[in-house]
Amino acid sequence: MSLSIHHLTKYYGKQAALADVSFNLHEGEIAGFLGPNGAGKSTLMKIATGYLAANDGYVEVNGQRVDEMNVEVRRMIGYLPEHNPLYPDLYVKEYLRFVAGMYHLGRQTKLRVDEMIERTGLTHEYKKRIGELSKGYRQRVGLAQALIHNPNVLILDEPTTGLDPNQLEEIRQLIREIGEEKTVLFSTHIMQEVKALCQRVIIIHQGRIVADETEQGILKSVHKEHYVVSIEFDRPVDENSLRKIADVIHVQTISPALFHVESMVDVRAALFRFAVDEGCIILTLKQQERSMEEVFKELTLKG
Repeated sequence: MSLSIHHLTKYYGKQAALADVSFNLHEGEIAGFLGPNGAGKSTLMKIATGYLAANDGYVEVNGQRVDEMNVEVRRMIGYLPEHNPLYPDLYVKEYLRFVAGMYHLGRQTKLRVDEMIERTGLTHEYKKRIGELSKGYRQRVGLAQALIHNPNVLILDEPTTGLDPNQLEEIRQLIREIGEEKTVLFSTHIMQEVKALCQRVIIIHQGRIVADETEQGILKSVHKEHYVVSIEFDRPVDENSLRKIADVIHVQTISPALFHVESMVDVRAALFRFAVDEGCIILTLKQQERSMEEVFKELTLKG
């Protein structure tokens, strides 16, 4: 077990930021950590890295507890916080050497710095001061410092913020490569990140885990026995006649010949029979799946 969260609880005054949160991540697993602002994502990440103490519960990395005094276990963790704390007056390479010194990399410093510059796409920027870099390249520097000591667990808080589409794909590819050999937990508000990177999705709301599954698993569990069919006929059809079909619970008219039909069972066969009876032709018939965006809204607007 690479990263284990055990019954974490954290209060800010009387407000519970985390309420008995638990989950386990294994080596080679990339997990997306989703939730609305204020749900507890950053708080959990700070506790997991030893930057913040919990009121109750604990975190383990490779079976060892994380706390402020356990320096050795904290060396196993790479962390990119939401607000990337960099020194704008330092040159990129100078900063990475400084970070390598904090981890006491010694003779490995030059090798690791050069490797991180190449892996994070900083080859053409490393001679600049950090303050001269775009936001996207500053994120790359943050990733480089999180990886430089070769940690077992990587915790990334909004790692793709400020990246253009080309940079985004490059960083996604880097995270995929890292995820083959390390445990990666990263928070994001971008649902495309989930599709592109994650084997697993953990959704937190009001300090509690409300979903912990694969993307497809969450979609199936939330919308089990719920169907929406998009159907288009070759001519206008009366909406009320569609509503009379057995098991149809709602019909949305998109145009006189195009409808979204909602039901609790699969009514596609019934729609075919309806078309035959009405003497019209079905041009399109497609069962729709709700998106992760819709599921996320449904799970995080409750309570």
